[in-house]
Amino acid sequence: MVPGNAHKEIPGNPSTAMTSQVRLRTDLKDGKGLKVLSEEDWNFWTNNGYVIIRDAVPREQAEATARFIWEFEEKDPDNQDTWYTAPRAEMMMKELTNTGMVEVYNDQMLWNNRQYPKIHAAFADIWGTEKLWVTIDRANLNFPLRPGFEYKAFIHWDYDPDTKPQNVQGVLALADQNDENMGGFQCIPELFRTYDTWKQTQPQDRDHFKPDTTGFTPTKVKLNAGDLLIFNSLQPHGIRANLTTDKVRIAQYISMMPAEEDNEALRQWRINSWKNKIAPEGYAFPGDPRKWEQTRYATAELSTLGKKLLGLDDW
Repeated sequence: MVPGNAHKEIPGNPSTAMTSQVRLRTDLKDGKGLKVLSEEDWNFWTNNGYVIIRDAVPREQAEATARFIWEFEEKDPDNQDTWYTAPRAEMMMKELTNTGMVEVYNDQMLWNNRQYPKIHAAFADIWGTEKLWVTIDRANLNFPLRPGFEYKAFIHWDYDPDTKPQNVQGVLALADQNDENMGGFQCIPELFRTYDTWKQTQPQDRDHFKPDTTGFTPTKVKLNAGDLLIFNSLQPHGIRANLTTDKVRIAQYISMMPAEEDNEALRQWRINSWKNKIAPEGYAFPGDPRKWEQTRYATAELSTLGKKLLGLDDW
């Protein structure tokens, strides 16, 4: 069990803190420069609440991860008869039912992407520090809608925006997602920008995790295999419905937060999660009842950077 797990009844990933004691970088006056983002990227990030890092990992690496995801899910990309099966575990966060969440967290393929230097450098640009821990998160295999396997596109927050969380989230595309009708990431930058005034127009008993999006048009973000999208946790976001007949959205969720090297309980949980291939537990994380990670795959090998991103080694 994740120590002090604050995500038993709300969304969000419990493998790092809900909010960082280190505040998100707000400008470039700190003299630390940018390693991956351009100044244009930075300005887009601060204004829109998300940014795309193109070719964050090589396309070949992204596609290799996608092949593993198909294998792990026991599905054949060339045989649609294998795509639609009953969920292996019940999802407490019902909005995610049938959206294609893949309950794999610590495979070598996932760690290869987490510890890829450009991925780390992009998050370092956002936070203004290289001393980061990576989230231990899963993947997504999002199929076209079919009768009995429907879901509604939705917009939500994983953290109550009134608490002003110091947090970011991210998604790595493992296949091209250039068709707006494909299931993929969507968000509302206008609501991100105007939240404080918007909330004054909302009822007192509003849902702090699911906004009324009346009057807003979600932005459907297009990505290529290997692209990384980072978004501010104040950004209302969600998965859009896959309205195609044969295109599959494939992605890996990756984020990073400032390392909490004094939080020994969380550090040890993270190390145990990696070493023994243990999934996070939470409102949105049911785990794999087959226990395939533990029984079929070896513990991932970590690079020098990967050991620091896990918490095995100090920065």
